[in-house]
Amino acid sequence: QSEKQLQDLVKQQDNKITQLIDHSAEVKRLEADVSQLKRLLQHAETEAKTLWQELRLQEPKVDTTPVQERILLRQQVDKLRQLMLDKDDEKWRISKKY
Repeated sequence: QSEKQLQDLVKQQDNKITQLIDHSAEVKRLEADVSQLKRLLQHAETEAKTLWQELRLQEPKVDTTPVQERILLRQQVDKLRQLMLDKDDEKWRISKKY
């Protein structure tokens, strides 16, 4: 019986080690994703600044109010979309637990 218990303990430890390896790989993948997203964000911010500068320099002067309103609306849509995705993720995690 003690040999059986030892085998069970070894199996449990193997499972825990496998889980840790899986988690470690997932963390590395997520870190790479975050790094890529930061680069993309920096690129998008640079592009946006450049476009705004070009708009302000145009002759005749362009009224940027409609553009700003469209940007605000898109930001609101993006926030709502992100909230929806967060809720979907939360539901998925909860359903995964049970």
